Amino acid sequence: MTRYTKDPDAIARLTPEQHRVTQASGTERPGTGKYLHNKAPGIYVDIVSGEPLFASADKYESGCGWPSFTKPIEPAHVTELRDISHGMIRTEVRSTHGDSHLGHVFPDGPRDRGGLRYCINSASLRFVHRDDMEAEGYGDYLDQVEDVA
Repeated sequence: MTRYTKDPDAIARLTPEQHRVTQASGTERPGTGKYLHNKAPGIYVDIVSGEPLFASADKYESGCGWPSFTKPIEPAHVTELRDISHGMIRTEVRSTHGDSHLGHVFPDGPRDRGGLRYCINSASLRFVHRDDMEAEGYGDYLDQVEDVA
């Protein structure tokens, strides 16, 4: 079984924007994330710990300006916390093992897919293409990935 941890070496390699988002609970500007329009098949993992978070099969276009997913690929790898910052009550999403700030979850997603919208910062993610998943140790998740092109 793979163990995921908050890797100091991975943190040291983060860009200033990735560090601000994952380590200081920042948010990238809407419409600017590198994975917003990604339609390739694969999974999205925590940029710090490598824990699998979301699958391309669960990604959809919500129009909010950030990559959106209907559910986590592995619910145990996502922690939800009450967030009362900025005068709002929201649910923050963090990676369980890496403790990276990922974004927020809202109850306005597609009803036919569970009704949730995980609104996630690209800066907190690393994309692993389906063709590389086995070699990178994510082969167990291949059945959750489909062509979305």
